[in-house]
Amino acid sequence: MEERFYKRYESFKRSLDALAEARQRDMSDSFVLSGTTAKFSIAMNLAWKVMKDIIVGYYEITDFVTGSPKEVLKKAFQAKLISDDTWLEMLRTRNELAHDYDGAIIKSACMTIIGRYLDLFYDFRNTVDELLKESL
Repeated sequence: MEERFYKRYESFKRSLDALAEARQRDMSDSFVLSGTTAKFSIAMNLAWKVMKDIIVGYYEITDFVTGSPKEVLKKAFQAKLISDDTWLEMLRTRNELAHDYDGAIIKSACMTIIGRYLDLFYDFRNTVDELLKESL
């Protein structure tokens, strides 16, 4: 694996820990809601890029047409890096939040982020940690 992967993975872990702070915050505060969605978007972007790094660098799978997040998530599922198709829902949520200019979906999205998505991020982190242990 390249040094870029390790830096990106460390960034993902830091962003995940920062996102996890939302579980202790007041979700009625608009600033907390916007911070949670911003941290979620960062964690999601880093997660799919880490997945792509692993798929290409470790599994040597290179048959991507575009390397889009959706395509990477599908390959990650096939490679058993992730075990749940909820990741596609997470990607849709990230995309919807990027265009939620009036805050219509932000509160329900934040509850889903801390209630479901955060655990899937941690499952992915554990999978990557195990993969790295095996490759040493």
